[in-house]
Amino acid sequence: MPGSGRIWSSLPIPALVLDPEDRITAINPAAELFLNTTIRGLEGELVYDKLVIDVAIEEALARVRRNRSPIFVNDVDVGTGERAPVECNLQIAPMSHDTDRVLFLVSPREIAGRLGRSINADKAAKSAIGMAEMLAHEIKNPLAGITGAAQLLSMNLSKEDLELTDLIVAESRRIVKLLDQVEQFGNLRPPQLKPVNIHDVLERARKSASIGFAAHMTVREDYDPSLPPAFADGDQLLQVFQNLLKNAAQAAESDGGEIMIRTFYEASLRVRRKGEQAFRVPLQVEIIDNGPGLPPEISDEVFEPFVSGRENGTGLGLALVSKIIAEHKGWISVESVPGRTVFRISLPVAPKHMQQDMDKET
Repeated sequence: MPGSGRIWSSLPIPALVLDPEDRITAINPAAELFLNTTIRGLEGELVYDKLVIDVAIEEALARVRRNRSPIFVNDVDVGTGERAPVECNLQIAPMSHDTDRVLFLVSPREIAGRLGRSINADKAAKSAIGMAEMLAHEIKNPLAGITGAAQLLSMNLSKEDLELTDLIVAESRRIVKLLDQVEQFGNLRPPQLKPVNIHDVLERARKSASIGFAAHMTVREDYDPSLPPAFADGDQLLQVFQNLLKNAAQAAESDGGEIMIRTFYEASLRVRRKGEQAFRVPLQVEIIDNGPGLPPEISDEVFEPFVSGRENGTGLGLALVSKIIAEHKGWISVESVPGRTVFRISLPVAPKHMQQDMDKET
């Protein structure tokens, strides 16, 4: 059983461990329920003999082992031969560099929908932490040794062989980065709220994007200079804006892509959450791109953890954005059609007495 037995047993989605020959060696309770059997009935069986999946699963497993990196397959029908197929998302990840074991996660969309509607941010964080701990035990811990060994080997290799060790180092660091994102989602600290000039934060994000991941795009601004300060954590807002700009840049075409950053004031907008009073969120920030738009099948779930419209996307960037904005008692929404996607963030204004203190300091 991988990682902590408690975490493995509490995972809400079916999970299987496969040996180097794609035979099942472990399943969690959710998988027993999904497959209507126990590990005794499955141990040693080929996974594609027990799961009927409408993709080339053997090819996907071979690719994971060959590339030493996880893959994500969305919206496929999965059945067992005894029950009707259901629409699922698949996540397949290598577990150990020396045995070629694979972690195989099956996320029925009906379960994902219920979780997305019912779990609160704390439960989502716990789920992400649990996943991080399990993956860290099997993947993250050995990576430092793999990277170090590859770097030592590279000292005495030819130029041609160096490409192989460089690939090992690069892929190891990429996996660590993936796991860091999961941990970051689960371990986000509460925001340190104070008056923040939202345009200062947007400009930092814009300049960083323009010389980095969005250098191939045109980035324009349409700011309302009269906006009062937001009541926010500047560092966390910077993270939000950078994530949204990066998302827009990745969605756009390689040439001709355009991003518009727009701010304005909407006095009537309020957000009411269960058990709380309505909060005014008049400060509006829109990140608009002219890319192909979100896949329709995920448009209602795009802020949920592990939902992604890109192959090998982690599905954590927008989930983290949504969590940060919720912690700010704000609101985020998206409207998307081919050629125009708009992410809109609504934030509260800093209290007037804090704005006055801010004016005195400046």
